Amino acid sequence: MAFAEVSESALSRVENYFNYFTEIEEHFQRRLGTTLLLSTLDWALIETWKIAGVPLEAVLRGIDAAFDRYEQRPSKSKKVNSLAYCAQAVLAAAEDMKEAAVGAGGDAAGEKTAGFEAAEIAAFLRGNAERLEKAKLPEREGFATGALAREDAQALREMAEEVGSKLPRLEDLERRLTVMEEKLFAALLAVTPDDDLVAVRAEADRDLAPYRRNMTAAQVEQLHKQYVHKRLLEQCGVPRLSLFYMH
Repeated sequence: MAFAEVSESALSRVENYFNYFTEIEEHFQRRLGTTLLLSTLDWALIETWKIAGVPLEAVLRGIDAAFDRYEQRPSKSKKVNSLAYCAQAVLAAAEDMKEAAVGAGGDAAGEKTAGFEAAEIAAFLRGNAERLEKAKLPEREGFATGALAREDAQALREMAEEVGSKLPRLEDLERRLTVMEEKLFAALLAVTPDDDLVAVRAEADRDLAPYRRNMTAAQVEQLHKQYVHKRLLEQCGVPRLSLFYMH
């Protein structure tokens, strides 16, 4: 389902979504009434929404709708402990916004913009370079994962120097970072033992099981993929390179 068509000109601007993760995390915690840290499943779900182009406002509305319905239930024996509980409501809110946008000539309102200073971006890039050098990447004959991580660390430092002298187009910088992360993940996937991959996939299946009925098959598939991606990177100490993770 292509939510990106809500407002192509707006959704194409990466800077409008720098606060996407933080806004959702904080809003969910407020409605939950606790500072409970989001789980791997939660973060993977947010990423699937971002990739699908679901507007931030739709996610926030969906969270509110899910909690409003929950609070009206006479029995609350089952507590809300994951963003996945709100998945169906977020989907409905996104559909409503898309229909409203079409009726209004495609003008999507309510998007928030968060700018970043050059120094902040440079610090983020340097910090990731240091974490990459310390990452514990498995090795396998024919796959120089450690060398790739070191090369990427050097590239990140060079990017940081460039940002320090002149702030680049954020879309271009984000594109470079995405390519680097995809190559790292592909290498990591190739060298990770099969038993470890099976274990991570089984973990994803267990965590997703209670929420499958709230999501479409395509959403479940994408969420499962993002979950495995995130867990493998976490296990090796590989940072997320995207500017979306600056929060």
